Amino acid sequence: MKSFTVTLIPIFIFLILKVKKAFHMLQQNWYNDGNRYIRWIGRNIRKVFFYYDLVIIPLFIMGIFIPMEYMVYVYCITYLFVDYFYHKSIKKEQLKKPLVFTNRIKRLTITVSLLYIMVLFYIYYTFDLDTINIYYLIIGFSIYLSYFIVLLANTINKPIEHLVFLHFKRQALKKISEMNHMEVIGITGSYGKTSSKNIVSEILNVKYNAFPSPKNFNTPYGLINTINNYIDKFSDYFVAEMGATKVGQIKDCTDIVHPKYGIITKIGEAHLESYGSKKNIENTKFELIEALPKDGLGILNGDDQVQMKHKIKNKVKIMTIGIDNENVDARAINIKCTHKGTEFDVVFKGDKKKYHFESVLLGKNNVYNLLTGILLGKYLGISIDRLELGVRNVRPVEHRLELKKHGSLSIIDDAYNSNPEGSKMAVEVLGIMPGKTIIVTPGMIELGELQYEANFNFGTYIADNKIDEVILIGEKQTKPILDGLKKKKYDKEHIHILNDVKDAFPLINKLQGKDTFVLLENDLPDIFNE
Repeated sequence: MKSFTVTLIPIFIFLILKVKKAFHMLQQNWYNDGNRYIRWIGRNIRKVFFYYDLVIIPLFIMGIFIPMEYMVYVYCITYLFVDYFYHKSIKKEQLKKPLVFTNRIKRLTITVSLLYIMVLFYIYYTFDLDTINIYYLIIGFSIYLSYFIVLLANTINKPIEHLVFLHFKRQALKKISEMNHMEVIGITGSYGKTSSKNIVSEILNVKYNAFPSPKNFNTPYGLINTINNYIDKFSDYFVAEMGATKVGQIKDCTDIVHPKYGIITKIGEAHLESYGSKKNIENTKFELIEALPKDGLGILNGDDQVQMKHKIKNKVKIMTIGIDNENVDARAINIKCTHKGTEFDVVFKGDKKKYHFESVLLGKNNVYNLLTGILLGKYLGISIDRLELGVRNVRPVEHRLELKKHGSLSIIDDAYNSNPEGSKMAVEVLGIMPGKTIIVTPGMIELGELQYEANFNFGTYIADNKIDEVILIGEKQTKPILDGLKKKKYDKEHIHILNDVKDAFPLINKLQGKDTFVLLENDLPDIFNE
């Protein structure tokens, strides 16, 4: 029994590593909200079902023929090697963001531990020296199922998490109800939410004290966390980003913060897989506008026909921004995009004068976000000269067309973008850069039946913008992009396919010229290595 217990140490180390990985994937996939974690498992069959823990099968077979007093050492040594190579493979993988040991993860750890302790109790109370090989198999099989045991623990914890949610929700509702002077600006859309949130808050801050929800705190949980732990009594405006992957989630957000102003960036096919239809996406985004009071204001994108055709169910003042549509309240004209930034003129409805704005932000998409901030700021009483100052002061949002130096390279970091229109705009930005151009991308996912078409078109945009080198991450994932490139007869000598994004920069160093611009485009909701 003693030698058996000692040999379990490296096995338990492997268990801890695997459970931690499962926690990471569960957290990145929103604790399986909208079955995202289950879909991640479906996309990563090899990682989940055909990995190091399958070593238990040959070990069990060996244990049938080799005396167990020797096999315990074989198990121990084998799992020491497994621990080493598995830990090494984890360190090598590219992370979107690390696992955060939140209170929810800590509660989940307790539940998972109890499930595995049940396995140990069974072994302890039925222990027999003649069946040690069976015990190894039971433990090995339970480790093999760790992704599903974590999913089970997450399901078990749901009632607890709901009670925790209600507790903190009551705190947030009480706090925000006492801040009578503060008004809430809600921002949603299929993409551009975070950029718009930061742009609006920075522009408003030239006159008011505007507080944006931090990071990606755009769920009901995130907004509750923001209210309870971040926002203070000195804020004039709370700029709340609101995200969703299914119908009703924006309404859940509005029920917490009760916005007076609402902004929809653009409506596209992001998360189409979990929404089920484009109409569901549209209706969900308009949950924000339809939650506004009669004395509120909704700002829509006049170039987005989906928004313009939507029949709003409540009576609220609506204003519009646009570039192509002349019949909007604030229109950008004479747009000039260079590698140094963007400048444009704004014409307001009923005012024949043109007002000039300059920004270090890159790309046409950011003009829409800047227009939204300008129009709302003007509506809230900010003078044009101060709005011009606010636009000049806006800085890029991290990972969203963020231009930065990396040694001799100029990196355009658009890693958090994962939608068709944004990807197209990013390629256009790369195309105007004055030097050698390289794109690194794993393509787009979660677009349902439109996924192949969107990635195929992405490949054609890359070719049309004459990007010099294309680095695709994941052969299977990026096949539609490759097909699009081939359709445009893009030179195959300049297409490079890698299975690990960490191999991209050594390749970039070989490909770079005197002035090289590298676009890091799209992200995935998990670690992605084929």
